[in-house]
Amino acid sequence: MRGRPTKSPIRQNVVEILHYLGEGYGYQIAKLYNEIFPQVTQRSVYYQLRKGILTKEITVNKVKREEGEFSWGPMVEKVYYAIGPEANPKGEKRVKKYLKKLK
Repeated sequence: MRGRPTKSPIRQNVVEILHYLGEGYGYQIAKLYNEIFPQVTQRSVYYQLRKGILTKEITVNKVKREEGEFSWGPMVEKVYYAIGPEANPKGEKRVKKYLKKLK
């Protein structure tokens, strides 16, 4: 088969995080990812979130607007993600263990 493979280990790890987290926004997911798995850029995580929406492994759960004092202005829009119908979480034990330790 030609072209880039549709499976990605980064996206699978993001699905694992969302499986145990329930829902989360991009920055939160990227931060958790880098604490549990080998370092990747935020850009890679956001790319995999967008790609996961296209492959139906990830869905947009809700979009929240929050006000505050940010470097770019007075408001931020947080997109919350959850696992989608095509997701196949494998039950990664280190994700479960890490998130359990956080709570």
